[in-house]
Amino acid sequence: MRKGFALVSTLIFLTVLMALLTAYFVLTRIELGTTVASARQTTGFYAAEAGLNLRAEEVRQRFLGYNRPSGTSPSPTNPCEGSNQGTGDFACKTYTLSGRTVRTYVVEAAGNPQSVTIPPGELFGGLEAQEYRYILFSEAIGPDGRTEAVLELQFKSRLVPMFQFAAFYNKDLEILPGPNMTLNGRVHTNGDLYLNAGTGNTLTIQGQVSTAGQLLRGRKDQDSCTGTVNIHRPNGQPQSLGCGSGGKRRSYAQSEVSSWGDRIMIGVNPVTVPAPEELDPLPGKSYWEKADLRLGLDLGVNPPEVKVYRVSGGTNVVDVVATQTLNSCNAVGTTASFYNWRELKTIRMLEVDLQKLLDCVHENPVSFGFRLDDTTEGGLVFHFTVFGPQSNTINNYGVRVRNASTISASIAGAPRPRGLTLVSDQAFYIQGDFNRDDWIPTAVLADSINILSNNWDDSRSNLTLSQRVASDTTVNAAFLAGTDTTGGTEGAEGRDRGNYNGGLENYPRFHETWSDKTLTYQGSFVSLGTPRKVNGAWCGTGGSGTNGVRTSGCNIYNPPIRNWSYDTRFSLGQLPPLSPRFVYLKQERFLRYFER
Repeated sequence: MRKGFALVSTLIFLTVLMALLTAYFVLTRIELGTTVASARQTTGFYAAEAGLNLRAEEVRQRFLGYNRPSGTSPSPTNPCEGSNQGTGDFACKTYTLSGRTVRTYVVEAAGNPQSVTIPPGELFGGLEAQEYRYILFSEAIGPDGRTEAVLELQFKSRLVPMFQFAAFYNKDLEILPGPNMTLNGRVHTNGDLYLNAGTGNTLTIQGQVSTAGQLLRGRKDQDSCTGTVNIHRPNGQPQSLGCGSGGKRRSYAQSEVSSWGDRIMIGVNPVTVPAPEELDPLPGKSYWEKADLRLGLDLGVNPPEVKVYRVSGGTNVVDVVATQTLNSCNAVGTTASFYNWRELKTIRMLEVDLQKLLDCVHENPVSFGFRLDDTTEGGLVFHFTVFGPQSNTINNYGVRVRNASTISASIAGAPRPRGLTLVSDQAFYIQGDFNRDDWIPTAVLADSINILSNNWDDSRSNLTLSQRVASDTTVNAAFLAGTDTTGGTEGAEGRDRGNYNGGLENYPRFHETWSDKTLTYQGSFVSLGTPRKVNGAWCGTGGSGTNGVRTSGCNIYNPPIRNWSYDTRFSLGQLPPLSPRFVYLKQERFLRYFER
């Protein structure tokens, strides 16, 4: 009987054990399947998210150069299947990411675009912008053909005119004036920001300061810090940003500038800006394509000729009628009498008498195809260039504009331009007062910008500095141009290597002794990179000119008394035509769908 009981107990035990083992294997299999499914869903989620990011960046890039996305979205019923693919920038697009097929498409929100003021408290709060809203969809499909993740992203794409800043750089920005200096506008850079002042003097910034890189108190070219730097707090009161110990350069973290609130923002996301190549005189480039007038000095013929160009069939062609009309007006020409001590070259100039050019357009609107009061792009856009064997590299070419104290025709009854933007891919020279009287929104966009005073004379350009004496001059225009790079390298690698680029205070290039003379300037400084057509160093040390070897030091010019200010009218909607804009995205909503 005991043996029978033991047998029965053993059988029961084995049965329970087998049940437990079976349950264990079943649970393990379920757990393993769940883990695999979870891993697949996680991988699918990240793949779909990557698809969203790729499409969002494509949308942002599409806005550069005054373009915008266009096309049609697929139908929301079975999108991206069969012929339901949509068109253009909104069409279905497929990526292969992490072994998943990721299908994406874009839907444009109704009401685009909207003119908005960026809300206070946000980066760039208070600035005017054009805002476009979009919805992105991204679906990740696994190797077995099943949908693993469906994501939706709603975002805003904001286009912000850069001339709403006193200074906007896409590179390291150095503001290191010797005398006292006050900037009454905003300052932003996509690089590092260096702030300093001369010993015993003060730099004051009244607007918001933002940098995608580091904020450094002191110089870039050497580890030193002098003077006083004040930045206004939200209550309008200035507060000093101190040097490091022992008069050394100091880097600030966001936590160390909390008393400024959103008036100082460090390490922000860099914004997307147009490339300097957008100024090139090529079909497809924004300013050349959209210009009302395209003038080129053709050095390929003898003697050189100034011609009017138009774009036809994707190529540049000479407009014969407009060229003949232009040359009958005595408004343009060419010279080679200007010696540039910074470049150590005689400059071949395209010369433009702006008032005579406006007279010519007013009297011949049919030949040129537009009127002075044209408002297509908010005013007139003129593109001036030089076509020669070195146009695309370092050269001795330039464009000079004079007789522009008042930007209007001299003919009674001629309408005034609503605004004027002058564009060139070459070095640009402004001679004499510019937009001084009866102001209109005006900008100059060029490879580099040079200012010559009312007293400039080419016949003295190759003489010593003491014989190139400036006189008081006024320039009112927003500037976009290339600037040199201290140390030859952006970022920390360029520090303490000398070769100062002159800083914001020497953004416009000078060629005279301005001692006790004043340059009165109202505008905005934008720099998107380094010059591509000139490479003479600031202050230019070494080398030789037409009158022998140059001594080291700043012998190219003596700086003016800088009566400079940001033109606040640009922040009140009175912007020059085709003002350059940067683009940034702001997320509104992110959703994940668990079933299609």
